[in-house]
Amino acid sequence: MLTESKFLPQDAVLSETCNAGDPWTGIVKKGQTFRILDLEGNQAVDTLFYNADDATERYSAVDTIQRQGQIYLTTGSVLYSTEGNPMLTITADTCGRHDTIGGACSAESNTTRYALSKRPMHSCRDSFMHAITHSACVIERNITKRDITANINFFMNVPVTSDGGLSFADGISAPGKYVEMRAEMDVLVLISNCPQLNNPCNAYNPTPIQLLVWN
Repeated sequence: MLTESKFLPQDAVLSETCNAGDPWTGIVKKGQTFRILDLEGNQAVDTLFYNADDATERYSAVDTIQRQGQIYLTTGSVLYSTEGNPMLTITADTCGRHDTIGGACSAESNTTRYALSKRPMHSCRDSFMHAITHSACVIERNITKRDITANINFFMNVPVTSDGGLSFADGISAPGKYVEMRAEMDVLVLISNCPQLNNPCNAYNPTPIQLLVWN
């Protein structure tokens, strides 16, 4: 459901740009609102959430999909943890649909889906791995590669085919579209701003995103 935000960018307590292909990490406190802004359109934003006080509790695609009976996220969707607790609630969304099942690209998936020559290409798995070994707020919570599980792909269009398969289609986002979430607990956010060049999820042209937080 398309819903505009009440928040103004100039009132944000945090505003940062994440370049195409880069990771981003940050803490969003309970009650704060977190926005992911698609600056140039059709950029897939692979995202994971962890309980900032106990990172063994993290976003659960299974619980989130099962509780809502829906594989796509939009305004009103609640993101649940592995302990069944609400982590964030989507409060505004000008895109309208976000993927929960397409997963993150990796050297292995690029090789399998496309060609052996694609294996060395940068991937979201690489960005996540870089973050868990270089970002202080991630390192101090002892997050390891085993904690990189099924992620959300904000702005990504992954239709389910009639035979139950997945297809990676042209995005439905556009420049200036955003999704906004209210944190229901203190959360650690881990983002890979997807560098994918092999399918239309980024319009074959990965671009920057903006991250904003309001009290």
